[in-house]
Amino acid sequence: MSTAASSDPRIQEVRVTRDQIIAYLVDGRVISVPLAWSWRLSEASPAQRANFRIIGTGQGVHWPDVDEDISVEGMLQGTPAPRPKLPAKPLIRDSRASTGAPNKGIQPPPRKARRS
Repeated sequence: MSTAASSDPRIQEVRVTRDQIIAYLVDGRVISVPLAWSWRLSEASPAQRANFRIIGTGQGVHWPDVDEDISVEGMLQGTPAPRPKLPAKPLIRDSRASTGAPNKGIQPPPRKARRS
């Protein structure tokens, strides 16, 4: 005898609190992860966090306002969203390099003047 029921975890309902993302699964389990695991959601407003939809047949959740997707598998495996790495500040070539003046070569960008 076989059953047609799927053993894949599926989300039925989601709640987002100040500190957690809580998913209620079809099979009765409740799982949660820290809100900080999603840097996009942790930086989003409460209204942006409240605007979501369950995607697929419950495989994940999508927040359109912040372009965030979280899968039930990611929540179960404990996989936080990595924050993108910012590119290093580019170095600029000093125009005095060809004149033989001091400070020739590659120089860091000039600092902005501070206002008092």
